[in-house]
Amino acid sequence: MKVLLAEYAVFHDPHLAPEGEAMLRVLSGSFERCGYDVVTPEGQNFEDEIRHLAAACDMGLVIAPDHLLARYTRIIEETTYNLGCGSMNVALCANKQRTAAVLAAHGIPVPAEQTDGMKVIKEIRGCGTQNIRLSDSRPGPGEFGQAYIEGVHLSVSLIGSRVVGESCLYFTGKEMLPLALNRQHISIEDGMFHYRGGETPADHPQKDEIIRTAVSAATVLGCQGYVGVDVIVGDRVYIVDVNPRITTSIAGIDVVMQEEIADLIVSASHGKGPDSVHLTGHATYDTHGKVTRA
Repeated sequence: MKVLLAEYAVFHDPHLAPEGEAMLRVLSGSFERCGYDVVTPEGQNFEDEIRHLAAACDMGLVIAPDHLLARYTRIIEETTYNLGCGSMNVALCANKQRTAAVLAAHGIPVPAEQTDGMKVIKEIRGCGTQNIRLSDSRPGPGEFGQAYIEGVHLSVSLIGSRVVGESCLYFTGKEMLPLALNRQHISIEDGMFHYRGGETPADHPQKDEIIRTAVSAATVLGCQGYVGVDVIVGDRVYIVDVNPRITTSIAGIDVVMQEEIADLIVSASHGKGPDSVHLTGHATYDTHGKVTRA
């Protein structure tokens, strides 16, 4: 079978290209080991390429910045079998302000929205830590403010079973599969947040609660496929971002997980797959594609 792995940043976003290349390398290797023929865009017109290539593939998966992901995922949905999150759910997650409001309405802790005083200012449709800053200034156009939470930065990597789309064939009600709890290396320099990579698997006294909260957030938002949920653990477990896509942590998870990530993603798209995975060892990863196994 033939699978399209469409990674945007490698050719179209120099800042994110090293992370994109690392994610694509992991996915391509896993799909090839599982017996799939892998097809990838070659850096021309991304939209036209994925539309053309997807038509000749049995399935497809897009990796792109959040504000572009829904648009390209929609093309996959129209052209072949989508292995990722549904485009409507991706669009919701891309709006960070709306996502926080939905989660809060369901009783899931998020940093309170804030306009005055010292706060975290982020783009409503931003990606990662790009342009996120700690400031007492007013949010600019296309931005909003949230309360600054002191705590430990972690993320939870999940794979969600089929929850929307072709539900009559593939919806089974299977719960989210936690892959790993990851520690994020985030620094604040001159008021700007910087993501430096992380390590996996991580441990924490509230690990079970952290995973439950992340699963609840991804479920409320209707996510399926690979999902990365960013949290801060302070006085509570706060959800700070939900990424309905492959995230950088996959580079570390790949070297410590016994299962093949490709098999897990495909199985979940059919409402199947294991209830747990097996992790051995420990890995650190950065934003330049370097992975070190301990």
